[in-house]
Amino acid sequence: MLNILNSPLEQFRVLPVFDWHAQYSDLLFTNETLVLSLCTFFLVLFYKALFYFSADKSLFVCPNNWQIFLELVYKLVLSLVTDNIKDKEAHQFFPMLCTLFSFVLLLNLIGLVPYSFTLTSHLILTFTLSISIFIGINIMAVKAHGLQFFGLFLPAGTSVSLSFLLVPIELVSYFFKPISLGIRLFANMMAGHTLLKVIAGFCATMVSTGAIPLILLHFVPLLILVPLYALELGVALIQSFVFVVLVCIYLQDSLYAKH
Repeated sequence: MLNILNSPLEQFRVLPVFDWHAQYSDLLFTNETLVLSLCTFFLVLFYKALFYFSADKSLFVCPNNWQIFLELVYKLVLSLVTDNIKDKEAHQFFPMLCTLFSFVLLLNLIGLVPYSFTLTSHLILTFTLSISIFIGINIMAVKAHGLQFFGLFLPAGTSVSLSFLLVPIELVSYFFKPISLGIRLFANMMAGHTLLKVIAGFCATMVSTGAIPLILLHFVPLLILVPLYALELGVALIQSFVFVVLVCIYLQDSLYAKH
């Protein structure tokens, strides 16, 4: 517990929750696995329960609070899809993008619970999520356009001599997209949580000194935590929003841009 209070980076450590050893196999269940399992469970439970408690297995005519929240998420993601993917078939990506938005948002919000674990502050998860989406988009693009897909890397009207310069630049820019997508989410979540932990640790250090003036003054940085926590709550929502917007843009560029 002392390390958690003293080190702002201690909150990002992957720690074992359950460790079982056998003669020929080991089973390690970490806090990272626990948060990921809880997030998946809550998402499935939320959508299942919403339909289960309605009489005809459909949405309520007079919506309850949960349905109002679901409809807000539905309208938000639907507007992202229709605004960023200019094609009549764009709605086919709505289930994936809605699930992606809910998944990233829930992981971000779980990380704001004290003594929890912020999974999106780990580059391995954000990069794996972004690179898997990127690979899937390219598979669909090659399947839809064939060899014409590679015309994306050569702007129209480019001369042969200039193409030797532009094509490598376009390739680097294109394949850097999943890297920037994963790093953006990771960096924003890690920076915000580190700042909150630094200020909270500063408050704890002031109280632990036992000096009356410092104990009274520790309320100053403690009050600063309130707007910072609200700001971090907004960052959690905005980063989920930005993540889905960028995926929509990549879909538009790869599938529906003129090759």
